[in-house]
Amino acid sequence: QVQLVESGGGLVQAGDSLTLSCAASGRTFSGYAMGWFRQAPGKEREFVAAISWSGGNTNYGDSVKGRFTISRENAKNTVYLQMNSLKPEDTAVYYCAARPSYDRGKYYRSASEYYYWGQGTQVTVSS
Repeated sequence: QVQLVESGGGLVQAGDSLTLSCAASGRTFSGYAMGWFRQAPGKEREFVAAISWSGGNTNYGDSVKGRFTISRENAKNTVYLQMNSLKPEDTAVYYCAARPSYDRGKYYRSASEYYYWGQGTQVTVSS
């Protein structure tokens, strides 16, 4: 079992930056691939970013590519999402997700591939 706790959300203005953190506990973090997803009111959950357990491979959703960066510190059991040039359409609840992975270089884009989820953190971007 892995417990995930997101933090760092808040209210910002368009063009601002924000960094989300996801702290993991319960298992060996380095063996888990991680992902960030988001869900806006009335919309389906959307893939944002993913990172392999080694940290060597990352992948991004089209809507955030070039603006968001996912990273991880295995020694701190934490994954981050650096969000730059925020837009009002980035407003959503952001969720951290984890799954065990035997492939150190593999990332996962589909929500259905993840086993564990955090409770989410709200990000609101005003225009």
